Amino acid sequence: MMEETWHGVRDRVSRLQDLQGAGRTFASFAHGFELAPSLSESEVEDAERAFDTRLPDDYRGFLLHVGAGGAGPAYGVLRLRRAADAWEWAADSTHRTDTDRLAEPFAPQHINGSPIDPLSLRVPNQYDFEYRDDYEVAHRRWEETVWHPGRTAGAICLCDEGCLRRYWLVVTGDERGTVWRDYRVDAIDLAPLIDAHGRRLTFARWYLGWLNELEEQAKSVERIR
Repeated sequence: MMEETWHGVRDRVSRLQDLQGAGRTFASFAHGFELAPSLSESEVEDAERAFDTRLPDDYRGFLLHVGAGGAGPAYGVLRLRRAADAWEWAADSTHRTDTDRLAEPFAPQHINGSPIDPLSLRVPNQYDFEYRDDYEVAHRRWEETVWHPGRTAGAICLCDEGCLRRYWLVVTGDERGTVWRDYRVDAIDLAPLIDAHGRRLTFARWYLGWLNELEEQAKSVERIR
């Protein structure tokens, strides 16, 4: 089933290199519509053993039949690779997946098993404090809560949208297989991506939606020329 989902996708992405309209899309220069080589079944299984969890089926199929990363939304899909005898997603420190915590259930409204008070996720307003020192303490506590690494345990940092905006793929827990937007840098909390009907987006729907939209945009530009 996953092979059918991803059949021909690598070729479709490659063809975008020749469409002028595709090159005008946001951050396409970063990946150039190039994909890393796909992984073998044994490589994926080896990575899953290292992470002590099975990857979502549609993402797994992408790794096997399309590529280990590369062309995709925004700056592209972060590449899964083996480095220094360990599996990791190639990224700088601000976009790194905590591979030691992938087997933990994804629970962004909890920190280390304890529920987060929703009020603690609201940005403090400096005008609510009589003294600046009190405001700075409250703001520091807010940052520590909002950016606590435990909130993204059980998820893969999937894609960089720039300026610390990111997308995560949930691997474990009730939200397994769904893609979440991370705009915490804009004081907008983690939230699942949904379609017009309120349904959660899976990795396949997220990626293929990007590809379908980009093909249509590129073809429209080509028709105008």
